[in-house]
Amino acid sequence: MDQKISTLYEDYRKGLTNRRQFVRKLAVVAGSSAAAMAMLPILDEMSPGASAVQSDPDLISEFIKYPGETGDIKAFLTRPKAGKKFPAVLIIHENRGLQPHIQDVTRRMAKEGFLALAPDALSPLGGTPENDQDKAVSMIGQLDKEKTIKNFVAAVKYLKTQPNSTGKVGCTGFCWGGGMTNQMAVNCPDLDAAVPYYGMQPTADQVPSIKAPIMAHYAGEDARINQGIPAFEEALKKNNKKYQIFMYEGAQHAFNNDSNPERYNEKAAKLAWSRTIAFFKEKLK
Repeated sequence: MDQKISTLYEDYRKGLTNRRQFVRKLAVVAGSSAAAMAMLPILDEMSPGASAVQSDPDLISEFIKYPGETGDIKAFLTRPKAGKKFPAVLIIHENRGLQPHIQDVTRRMAKEGFLALAPDALSPLGGTPENDQDKAVSMIGQLDKEKTIKNFVAAVKYLKTQPNSTGKVGCTGFCWGGGMTNQMAVNCPDLDAAVPYYGMQPTADQVPSIKAPIMAHYAGEDARINQGIPAFEEALKKNNKKYQIFMYEGAQHAFNNDSNPERYNEKAAKLAWSRTIAFFKEKLK
């Protein structure tokens, strides 16, 4: 392995650089974004494993298990080192499972002053497979949807009673996780705020069950997901729900994923993230 690449990866693993910066630098050294993406599975295989967590001097991070509908659910938990109690945010991954990118997003949320938890939805099937995102996508399709939703509802219950939590809990998720975030708004009356990113919308008959205020982010170049927005918004208005919808023109589906240079849109991602943090700070106080 080229020493420059090894050094880049070691800096990333130690928390000296974030995922976005790491991928950018790797693309330069590797010669292209495509080459960098091809190398990521190999580099991730060098990771010391689930027991080790990318370090950050300002955070306390660990892998935990909480009781779910289907048994123990593995999850990545992180919080600021300074302070004792924090509002909590549940983070739901894309259809590729609990990847390093989502762990990085979870750390970013904690850096904003939250107790952040990212469950591995594939726990009932043995957990997210290492270095095989295609297999993870296939496994997502094998999950029992209703039981999976209940596993996430159990995560909210866990966060409500976690010793470092204020008892206020929000939820955000991306792609598949965005759709699940919408389902959390429908199925978890204890949820205090929901921020789905380019997620499948609930059906009109599900909207009356929503209690939490919603901030939904969508990509302009995402026809399949966006076709459900009009009916969703109509139902939200009809049922007097509190909501905000933001459209990021020119952005593609998964624009927040900075480990995917082909889809990542820095301008849209930063704006959506700033809105998300402000929303959680307002609704979870």
